Amino acid sequence: MTVVFHNIAVIRGYRAHVCFDPSTRATALAVRQALTGCFAVQVGVFHDGPGGPHSSGSFQLGFTPGQFDHVVPWLMLNRQGLDVLVHPLTGDEAGDHVHRAMWLGTPQPLDIDFLRSLPAAAAARSESQPALLTQDSCND
Repeated sequence: MTVVFHNIAVIRGYRAHVCFDPSTRATALAVRQALTGCFAVQVGVFHDGPGGPHSSGSFQLGFTPGQFDHVVPWLMLNRQGLDVLVHPLTGDEAGDHVHRAMWLGTPQPLDIDFLRSLPAAAAARSESQPALLTQDSCND
């Protein structure tokens, strides 16, 4: 068997998908508001139901490799019981969501066929993202 190792330079950024249902919608909104008050991240659409590969309501956050060690620990401590999928952006949507991802909380079902149908070029785009904000209120 051949073992292949990848250079981390292929990671163009990260996404976190925060999952919720109708009973936790208000919590998800509060987490999103608190997180965006702490960090300059890209915030995606708030989907009240299944969408894309996700089987529940969700919203996504985009952040840079330099923000990873701030955003992910914040989510670990402040996700309020919500399930969160964190994955790199390498241009391989299916692989990024399934094989190179980590879950905070309980893993949720994903529509892998939907992910495989996405064009690789769109997934590999390097997105311009603002720098990390350092607000003392985020560290209380």
